[in-house]
Amino acid sequence: MDSAIMNREGIEKILTMIPTEEEKAMILEAQMANPDTPLGTAEQFLLTLSSISELKARLQLWAFKLDYDSMEKEIAEPLMDIKQGLEELRNNRTFKNILSVLLAIGSYLNGHETKGFHIEYLSKVPEVKDTVHKHSLLHHLCGLVMEQFPESTDLYSEIGSITRTAKIEWDELAEKLFVLETDCKQSWVDMRAIAKHDSSTIFKTKLSEFLSDAAERIVVLKIINTRVLNRFYKFLVYLGMPPHIAKDMKVNRFCKIISEFALEYRTTRDKVIQQKEKKVYSRERKKTRGKMIVDTDRFAKKDVQNHEALEQVLNNGYTSDTGSLKNPTPRRRPSLDKGPQSRLIKSANEEIYDTGDDEILDACVKSATSAPRRSTPRERRKAKAYRKSLRRTLKSGLSEEEKAVLLHSYQIPGSN
Repeated sequence: MDSAIMNREGIEKILTMIPTEEEKAMILEAQMANPDTPLGTAEQFLLTLSSISELKARLQLWAFKLDYDSMEKEIAEPLMDIKQGLEELRNNRTFKNILSVLLAIGSYLNGHETKGFHIEYLSKVPEVKDTVHKHSLLHHLCGLVMEQFPESTDLYSEIGSITRTAKIEWDELAEKLFVLETDCKQSWVDMRAIAKHDSSTIFKTKLSEFLSDAAERIVVLKIINTRVLNRFYKFLVYLGMPPHIAKDMKVNRFCKIISEFALEYRTTRDKVIQQKEKKVYSRERKKTRGKMIVDTDRFAKKDVQNHEALEQVLNNGYTSDTGSLKNPTPRRRPSLDKGPQSRLIKSANEEIYDTGDDEILDACVKSATSAPRRSTPRERRKAKAYRKSLRRTLKSGLSEEEKAVLLHSYQIPGSN
């Protein structure tokens, strides 16, 4: 029984090709009737298969040995997931906080205190909406839970076992366990049938050890299945569900309700967090609305540092790696006196200040701050004195002073 020689598919094909007793008898009769005619390839293959003692039993036992590990894994993993998932829900603080807040909301909406609610109501929470903003009840639930319990999580990332269990049909799991037990019992029958024709003690010992271990594991799986179901019903009663209703609740149905609600809760929670961040950002924007960017707090410290550095340069004259002068002599325009005293002052100033660097710095500042000028300045015409629109003059007339000025400037004859 080496899987390297034949895999599971090959075993199934040979099981379908095993000839019946009638087919075997027909091939032998045809061979005896025509002894000189050789058998075809198919008939020869069927005779070869029929010549092996207990071939069907051997193949079934081989198939069970190959399938046992995968079948056991398919049964054991869901049992472990539901066991772990119930423990996660029982110890999850976020799940308890959600149920408590939802119960308080229900009591407030109903107008009286409520002791509990059915677990299937969780699937209806996203469908209930308010009449003002059209937000769902789940949206308000997320906001309240985040406000009252800041350490709460998104719940969905903490119940991975419940999510995996929701995808499994529990009735099929029970059927798999029953099939595994039936195949194990049939394998014991096949081994006894093979032992009658095979005298190899090593073969018998290995098969008996394998089947004994498999039988023990199957018994343990059945016990675990029963205990997990009992723990599941007790958990439903712990949530406040009546015992007669808890017996009718399916495992995958319960896990699906919790998993879908947790997914909706995580999605809505992320939206609520984004809305809060947008509100905070808009509030900060309103604080700086109408201000220049240099007036904001981000640039306040930088402006203060730049102002202090500039003030230090202006007060000290210069800065260097060695330090700055304390109480330096302020700069003065050198006098036109050519005497020895003026030359001494000029030499002292040149020793203290680096006039070459200052001239370069002044030239750079002037070139950066001065506005571009035209090569030929534009001449602007001067407006005439007492300039006035002709239309307004004809409409409103001239005042006495304006008439006097006109008479005096033009000296109209005959008017004294």
